[in-house]
Amino acid sequence: MSEAALKDALAVLGIGWSLLEHEAVFTVEESLAIHNALPGAHTKNLFLKDSGGQFWLVTVEHAKRVDLKALSGVIGSKKLSFGKAENMEALLGVTPGSVTPLAALNDAGHAVRVVIDSELAAAATVNVHPLRNTATIGLSGADLCRALTEWGHAPLLAAIPERPQVDPA
Repeated sequence: MSEAALKDALAVLGIGWSLLEHEAVFTVEESLAIHNALPGAHTKNLFLKDSGGQFWLVTVEHAKRVDLKALSGVIGSKKLSFGKAENMEALLGVTPGSVTPLAALNDAGHAVRVVIDSELAAAATVNVHPLRNTATIGLSGADLCRALTEWGHAPLLAAIPERPQVDPA
């Protein structure tokens, strides 16, 4: 589905959003300059597959260091690993660097389970890509969850576990 179709789908639901055009970003580090220009919670997305074959899209605050081992227990999955780019493209219609929970709109077969960090779900503004990594769209966490639910991808809201900090000493 195109970005225009995504915007139309949000408009049908009466969901307001803001958009910032910017240079392509592929990593959280590259996106740090955008954070100053766009208020709200900034995100990163993990496209995962569990050992049972279930695909997962997990959206967390950009600085969170996700503990994948602990995450599987929190979301009720089997052992998690990163999904392949070709599966991401086939199921969500996006490429690495452009992953966004909004891509669930492209998953007509409902093969991907969406997980949103509960802190993001409560945020006044959540910033995600609009299917491309040359822009960022901001909308409320509640509206993001409502859109996903309306599109048949009701997100699992969870407190995403973090890896413990390693003491360098």
